[in-house]
Amino acid sequence: MTHETLSTNRSHGGVQGVVKHASSATGTDMTFSIYIPDHEHGAKLPVLWYLSGLTCTHANVTDKGEYRAACAEHGIIFIAPDTSPRGDGVPDDPEGAYDFGLGAGFYVNALEPPFKTHYRMRDYIEKELPAFVAEHYPVDLNRQGITGHSMGGHGALTIGLRNADTYRSVSAFAPIVSPLNCPWGEKALGGYLGADDKDLWRDYDACALIEDGAKVPDLLVDQGTADGFLEDQLKSQLLKEACEKSGQKATIRMQEGYDHSYYFISTFMAEHVKWHAERL
Repeated sequence: MTHETLSTNRSHGGVQGVVKHASSATGTDMTFSIYIPDHEHGAKLPVLWYLSGLTCTHANVTDKGEYRAACAEHGIIFIAPDTSPRGDGVPDDPEGAYDFGLGAGFYVNALEPPFKTHYRMRDYIEKELPAFVAEHYPVDLNRQGITGHSMGGHGALTIGLRNADTYRSVSAFAPIVSPLNCPWGEKALGGYLGADDKDLWRDYDACALIEDGAKVPDLLVDQGTADGFLEDQLKSQLLKEACEKSGQKATIRMQEGYDHSYYFISTFMAEHVKWHAERL
């Protein structure tokens, strides 16, 4: 099996699909969801990648994200990959914690055993999956945008900043902006990359990347003020300070009373899709 369509559903004048395929990057089968609006035969459409947060699969945003109407309106393909490799032989957190291992790949290429064999989510998201969807679906890889939530917001920011020539637009919902400076990041990057050389971590820290000179045309970030993870884990202020210091253009919106959930994400999803559409 190279790939298998697990489901398709008609929605907002398009088709919502879920696909499983064999990944050479992770050495496992991977599952992603893809929404394709109706379009003229032979047309290729821009694509918006959505990276999910801790504990999530492709299904969370597919079920709760409320993106399809906006994607249909603007003619954008929306793809949501899984958050980690899965399957027999894929190592998990030794204590079964939610913030490392399965469902918590942090969009890195792991260097430490036993994770380095399968946990190669950076290669999967940046290289393998785009090439796969371009081969099988009407995707225009010259018009890519990327967004995500929490751990996936961290992924979107870092992948976008490292690959400014690839992604025309970068946004995030409640992102982990500096894994170097929060418990989630210290555990994940220490476990995947090793705790001894934190210079290796800078490639996976949006604030560090900006400090080191990475730049994109614009950033859009939404963060809820009632988010229980804001102070200890997300630390939006660090991103604001890094952008101001470096001259990185950014709109960082603190949304009053919103928490970390998909009630928050779905509220602002259509605005993000429109924002990406204007740049794609």
